[in-house]
Amino acid sequence: MTHGRVNPSQTLETQGISGLGTVYYNFIEPSLVEAAVQRGEGRLGKGGAFLCTTGQFTGRSPKDKHVVRTPGVENTIWWENNAAMAPEAFDRLYADMLEHMKGRDYFVQDLYAGADPEHRLDVRVVTELAWHGLFIRHLLRRPDRAELDSFVPEFTIINCPSFKADPAKHGCRSETVIALNFEKKLILIGNTAYAGENKKSVFTLLNYILPEKGVMAMHCSANHAIGNPEDTAVFFGLSGTGKTTLSADPSRILIGDDEHGWSDKGTFNFEGGCYAKTINLSAEAEPEIYGTTSKFGTVIENMVYDPETLELDFDDASLTQNMRCAYPLDYISNASDNGMGGHPKNVIMLTCDAFGVLPPIARLTPAQAMYHFLSGFTSKTPGTERGVTEPTPTFSTCFGAPFMPRRPEVYGKLLQEKIAQHGAECWLVNTGWTGGKHGTGKRMPIKATRALLTAALDGSLSKVEFRKDPNFGFEVPVSVPGVDATLLNPRETWADKAAYDAQAAKLVSMFAENFGQYVPYIDQDVKAAAIG
Repeated sequence: MTHGRVNPSQTLETQGISGLGTVYYNFIEPSLVEAAVQRGEGRLGKGGAFLCTTGQFTGRSPKDKHVVRTPGVENTIWWENNAAMAPEAFDRLYADMLEHMKGRDYFVQDLYAGADPEHRLDVRVVTELAWHGLFIRHLLRRPDRAELDSFVPEFTIINCPSFKADPAKHGCRSETVIALNFEKKLILIGNTAYAGENKKSVFTLLNYILPEKGVMAMHCSANHAIGNPEDTAVFFGLSGTGKTTLSADPSRILIGDDEHGWSDKGTFNFEGGCYAKTINLSAEAEPEIYGTTSKFGTVIENMVYDPETLELDFDDASLTQNMRCAYPLDYISNASDNGMGGHPKNVIMLTCDAFGVLPPIARLTPAQAMYHFLSGFTSKTPGTERGVTEPTPTFSTCFGAPFMPRRPEVYGKLLQEKIAQHGAECWLVNTGWTGGKHGTGKRMPIKATRALLTAALDGSLSKVEFRKDPNFGFEVPVSVPGVDATLLNPRETWADKAAYDAQAAKLVSMFAENFGQYVPYIDQDVKAAAIG
């Protein structure tokens, strides 16, 4: 039995998926919320938000992600970063998952990724949970009713949290599996209800497909000046570095908070919504994002709330540090209406330095920008991945290694070419610790970070005096109006200067050791930047 609007030539049955219970095609938000509540998947919260938990997994499972090793991708996948799955094992996994699905109800959303029509990817997402359908409907882009009548999915994602994989039979690591098959244009997700796996699977697809078209796929947020889309800025960074927070600037138009492309025409959002962390979220510091948590259909994921008043507790991390809300982009008042901007004038690389060594902002040459982009230094923050319970220094190339199917130099070269072609100014921004490492120092004041970014984006920062950093060779402003000058010189924020010097030396050596893997693949100017 089927309900909802679908291209009659593109039902699940025509894809070889039969024997299911009721299939609900392209339900809109009220119907999905209603179904999720009726099925006991969560509760209706204040303002009509949907309150749910994800069970055992409250973050992504990157070690359980596999790419099927087919001849078409054999020579283009970065296998050191992507666990391989044999085609025969995938076929067994698919057959067993379809058998498991028989008789059960499923929700189908036909959506697309990519605000630029020239580069959009049409994706079908089949979910066991109604609220997963709601989540992905927020996060991807929604065709209009007429488009649904002719919608043909290029890739299909099947997400079945109740299915447990068999590592011996299915060639995976555990009972949890995320398997991408580029040849069959299928992604299978099992034994995890963490909704973020859905959106990051699509991002991984785009990270593979778009570079062949000369489009840079970016793990970044983006905004542009009000009334001037040509004044665009992009903010690279891993989860927890401030992409969502810092791009949600009321004085600028938000293009998107997480995934974008940079084509010959400019910047475009892959998504149609935002997936924001809510821990310690406040109406004073982030009123727009805070406001979405009581709007109809917003998915509130893994947050503690009062069972009687339904008041959310933004400070209670007992379920996870990685509590989140997912909402459509138009819930933000200053969001772009078309998800597109110009070529970035400013490229900002966000890092959360748990060592307390890096300055709050530094200006990078194009070669230094590629060096830091390939390095992707940050600190994993608690909850984003399973097992991370305190900030852990890490190097995640391109600020998104878990989502990079190709070798990092592919993305680095594309970025370097586009920066050179369009003359973008590049900045490294540390939102991590100052005055000491994690445990002794404190987090960088967000007011200072915002003031420095505002100065970078309006051009005034380029006019102040700079000094050369002795550790990394990039330029650091000496003084900026409205910012404590001591903050700009990290060594001065430490009570124990010798301890700072030791931490700095340690971090420099970590950078050098990590970057050794890229030296055979890069140009001489980037090698020089690596030396500092």
